[in-house]
Amino acid sequence: MTTHPEIDKRSVDAQAASWFTHNRNNPSRASRKDFALWMQTPEHARAYTQFVQLWDDLAALKSLNQPVPLPTRKARNWRPALAIAAALVCALLAGNLGLPATHYVQTVAVNSEQPQTLALPDGSQLSVNAHTRLRMDFNAERRLIHLDKGQFYIDVAADKERPLFVDAGNARVRVVGTGFDLRRSRHELVLSVAHGRVALETPGENQAPALLGARQRATYNVARGSLSWQVLSDQEVADWRGGHVAFRDRELSSLIDELSLYRRAEILLADPALGRYRVSGNLDVNDPDALLNALPALLPVKTVTLADGRLRIERK
Repeated sequence: MTTHPEIDKRSVDAQAASWFTHNRNNPSRASRKDFALWMQTPEHARAYTQFVQLWDDLAALKSLNQPVPLPTRKARNWRPALAIAAALVCALLAGNLGLPATHYVQTVAVNSEQPQTLALPDGSQLSVNAHTRLRMDFNAERRLIHLDKGQFYIDVAADKERPLFVDAGNARVRVVGTGFDLRRSRHELVLSVAHGRVALETPGENQAPALLGARQRATYNVARGSLSWQVLSDQEVADWRGGHVAFRDRELSSLIDELSLYRRAEILLADPALGRYRVSGNLDVNDPDALLNALPALLPVKTVTLADGRLRIERK
């Protein structure tokens, strides 16, 4: 294979992506021999197998269109470089299909209680919640969003040649064309899908990737390293855009985690065990203290406002 010396200079993940592209486009007898020799190295074979698996996952995201239960799959090590390589190969295989050549980079920081809505150059529609910071990096080869903190909802413009990846700390989301909501707070990551398919990977926690469909929500607890999910109504996905968040049988600790988006001063639990209380109700995102003031009527707790504005929840 004439490009073999160049491939050898790249990272193993990049080599795997290059071989995948070459094998699909113009596999010759000589290149097959070179590829077989390259695959004799266990690290190479492992990278190539993972790349093929990731490519299959991306194909599944655009081929499925009915809600399905989250599948159980064997956990595998998450490789960020491999995922980026997959997006690069999408562009390589596209050939001359008129992919946009412009590079779009933008940082969005919402420091107030008022959300923002943006129309992105790829045709996607993005709604950014209060006190959220994210960074976007789109080019002709891939679309990437870094969610530093907060929450957003996005209707992703379908582009099978440029999947959208979202980095959210120790988790990654990948899609082709769909609508989903993602919240990253201090203690949990919550992914809710309105339509389409979304893959969620939580690396380093021995957690298998999850494939979510319409009206499904997955909650990743950072401290526990656990993933739970539930079925939603259409109205519950990204309901914060309407000014209210409905919650059912919710752990108090999880509710407080979400409240941190709407209240600058921190909310404290005097005893971590209080966080296991479960509560149902409705949150007015423009008046989070109304819910906090109502907590003593819902749970055996009381609230104490500290001198610095923080609020502590204690047992009655």
